[in-house]
Amino acid sequence: MTPLTSPLHERHVAAGAKLADFGGWSMPIEYAGGGVLAEHAAVRTGVGLFDVSHLGTVTVRGVGAAAFVDACLTNDLARIGPGQAQYTMCCLPDGDPRAGGVVDDLLVYLHGPDDVLLVPNAANADDVVARLTDAAPSGVTVVDRHTEIAVLAVQGPKSAQVLSFLGLPGELPYMSFVTGTGGGSAEVTVCRTGYTGEHGYEVLVEAAPAAELWDVLVDVGSDEGLRLCGLGARDTLRTEMGYPLHGHELSHDITPNQARAGWAVGWDKPAFWGREALLAERERGPDRLLWGLRATGRGIPRPGMAVLDGEGHRVGTVTSGTFSPSLRTGIALALLDAVAGAVEGAELAVDVRGRPQTVEVVRPPFVPSHVR
Repeated sequence: MTPLTSPLHERHVAAGAKLADFGGWSMPIEYAGGGVLAEHAAVRTGVGLFDVSHLGTVTVRGVGAAAFVDACLTNDLARIGPGQAQYTMCCLPDGDPRAGGVVDDLLVYLHGPDDVLLVPNAANADDVVARLTDAAPSGVTVVDRHTEIAVLAVQGPKSAQVLSFLGLPGELPYMSFVTGTGGGSAEVTVCRTGYTGEHGYEVLVEAAPAAELWDVLVDVGSDEGLRLCGLGARDTLRTEMGYPLHGHELSHDITPNQARAGWAVGWDKPAFWGREALLAERERGPDRLLWGLRATGRGIPRPGMAVLDGEGHRVGTVTSGTFSPSLRTGIALALLDAVAGAVEGAELAVDVRGRPQTVEVVRPPFVPSHVR
């Protein structure tokens, strides 16, 4: 099946991007003239521009739309108001053999009680839309706009300067959004969020004028040293923060409790998909937990590698692993068996191609976060 392409595909080709299939979309992994390490550094110290249009966009509208979404997804929408966004999860419902497992993690943009925008992951957008459509009450409409809206991310300490041409408030609070005009072009929605651990913004715009907005951002950002960034740097940045990636730290077989994402669950809500299974697991304690691992040698942990105790027994599995450009060493996220009794500072090993490589158990983030 031919991958879908972003509205910015021609811009990526012209910039010498290395493209690869990501969730069914042909997306830039890195750009010519620097690669992942340079792009990662730009976001940590200056500003980077990402195309993340592979992310889904789903409108849920009608009387009681927000209440409907709240009864399906894990987090408590009562915690936020219009103009704010919230991280949440869509879990498998009670009665499913894997109830409480995560179908997807996503952002909710709350416009009002009758108007919600969801931003799911590329590979799971169709599943989320189908589940919400099947459950929607009369008068509530779920519309998949995945190919109609582009999503850009401006991330880094200088991101506010780059987006100043949109006329944003000087101190847009974290996880809040506003509407602007893209420097005189199409209407855009700008949210102070991101997936890098740096001060940053995600910008949603209709597909047709997305290339014009991209060009404006590149032009305005030139004075701030803006660098185009691909999904390779996005992955190293999010791993340094310990942010989960669906299919790695969250999945149908990995619950929010196991992934230490219980903070995104409205435990006191009367209803959400998977509620009873997750409450029961929380009460008895999950049988595995997500930890960070920092290599003390030269080996780089990779997903699927075994985590070993001091006697060589397998006590867990690496879910994400990479070379940390900031720390100049290998780092990983791993699900460790609760019975192994892992604690911060403990020494374990990762089986790197048949050779045990020593790692230290840590609590992410691996580097300081600057999102708030």
